Amino acid sequence: MRSTHRALVWVAALAALLGVFALYLQPGFLFTLAQQVWSCF
Repeated sequence: MRSTHRALVWVAALAALLGVFALYLQPGFLFTLAQQVWSCF
């Protein structure tokens, strides 16, 4: 059970990293994110 839990954690972390990488490949998302961060200052 413990190794299964560890494998699920690794799979979830990998899926999150791949999701973030896929968002960074979209220029529109990067532009919107940069505008939102810049508007905080």
